[in-house]
Amino acid sequence: MSALIGPISGALVAGGVYYGISNLIHTRTEQQRRELHTLSVRLTETPTFVNAPPSAASRIEHRPFASLIKGKWNDEIDNLVAGLRSLDERAISYGKKLLYNSTTPPKTS
Repeated sequence: MSALIGPISGALVAGGVYYGISNLIHTRTEQQRRELHTLSVRLTETPTFVNAPPSAASRIEHRPFASLIKGKWNDEIDNLVAGLRSLDERAISYGKKLLYNSTTPPKTS
């Protein structure tokens, strides 16, 4: 009799584990199926009332005086940068003239 108790108890344990895993898989699958169905219904149905915010272009305030001041500021900065660039070029040409006593450096062979 003891020879039969081991295989029977093993079969009962294996059957219980199989039933538990199978039931867990079935439960999770049904839950995910219901969630997917709910999401697909939400995606296919169009809402009856859409309260969209106003567009970004309509929220921009136009201030002509501020735009004029900003434009003048940008022009002054642009002139300053152009002046510094020309000053740099003049300093380089003066340095070449001072070092090489001409406008172009001597050629080396």
